[in-house]
Amino acid sequence: MGDTNDYFSSYAVVAVLLLIGIAIFAGALLANRMLRPSHPTPDKLLTYECGVDPVGEGWAQSQIRYYVFTYLYVVFAVDAVFLFPWATVFAAPGFGLTTLVEMFVFLAFIALGILYAYRKRVLTWT
Repeated sequence: MGDTNDYFSSYAVVAVLLLIGIAIFAGALLANRMLRPSHPTPDKLLTYECGVDPVGEGWAQSQIRYYVFTYLYVVFAVDAVFLFPWATVFAAPGFGLTTLVEMFVFLAFIALGILYAYRKRVLTWT
């Protein structure tokens, strides 16, 4: 029974710290709301971007291929994130061949994604 109490008391510490963090965050937001000046005018409530007054409607179409470029960037970023830890483990004794095979499997999946993007003509600038 003593082990169970120790187990749940560790969660109680986490819960108390979480509540303290939420209280600090809520207190900062409340202090900000109470201390800031608030003088709304029609000019202040006007939507703008980069200091330029809006012209026309706010709705615009964008091409789906830009999202695909974003996904390709994420693929390359994830690839780079996994390459650095792999390079550090590769030098460790006993991990050489295993990590080499794992990296080639990982790079094969990345290459398949790039090949798919190429076949769908995502990588062309036309």
